[in-house]
Amino acid sequence: MKLLDKKAQIQNITLAGLAVNIILSVTKFLLGFFGHSQAVVADALHSFSDTSSDLVILFGVKYWTAPPDDGHPYGHQKIESCITIIIGLILIVVACAIGYNGLVSLQGRNQPELDRIVIIGPLLSIVIKEILFRYTYKVGIKTNSSSVKANAWHHRTDALSSIPVLITVLATLIDPGLGFLDQVGAIIVSAFIIKVGLEIFFTNINDLLDTGISREKIIEMEKTIDNIQGVKGLHKLRTRKLANYIFIDLHLEVDGQLPVVKGHDISEEVKKILIQSNPKIIDVMVHLEPEKIIKGSE
Repeated sequence: MKLLDKKAQIQNITLAGLAVNIILSVTKFLLGFFGHSQAVVADALHSFSDTSSDLVILFGVKYWTAPPDDGHPYGHQKIESCITIIIGLILIVVACAIGYNGLVSLQGRNQPELDRIVIIGPLLSIVIKEILFRYTYKVGIKTNSSSVKANAWHHRTDALSSIPVLITVLATLIDPGLGFLDQVGAIIVSAFIIKVGLEIFFTNINDLLDTGISREKIIEMEKTIDNIQGVKGLHKLRTRKLANYIFIDLHLEVDGQLPVVKGHDISEEVKKILIQSNPKIIDVMVHLEPEKIIKGSE
């Protein structure tokens, strides 16, 4: 996918998410305020926090989709990892705040008399944010963007956090004595959000550290190369992740009597097959070595 197309898709889905978050936050706040529900008001503030990740992506996408230049010959993809780490931290902070408020609120049992209109708030949030999650995650997969996929999970956490709000509203309307379920549900959901945030955070920290792909995938890659005609062996196959992309370099052994052009053709075939085997592989550096020299040195 061309960088301009990728940038446009990311910007479009993020702008849509930003608009939805603002409208949904205002709607839930008004419903919670006039319906006398602190839980729905808090849920509105959680939805508003989602705008932070939208703004971070809109700011960062034009930088990480920029083509390689003299100062950054491998591109700017690590900026996306940095952006995704920020989103992970936002998720963790919001989740900790929700969990803390839930624990503090358990100390009090006073619940206001609610208006039935407040039910609309969490219902809208669950439905709309789940739809937004699915569309955003689909774009994240299509554009191979870790930041967009992380932002999609931010949308889903908002939908999930609205579930205990809906439960407590319904429970409180039926029996005001069951209002404490809101706090319990909020604590459970906050734990789930923290787990997702930590996974996003550490995955992208590893990408910044140039972590390689798994040993199983390397073995599979080696088998693919060994089956290519003209390849006599390989060694020093190394990989490193750059955001959601993979760079590879390897030493390829060919018949030492082959013309240089033929050896080059074999290396180009190896490169082409590897890139075709995995869309995340964007560059393969092949170092040619004659088979006889390798055997003679052993």
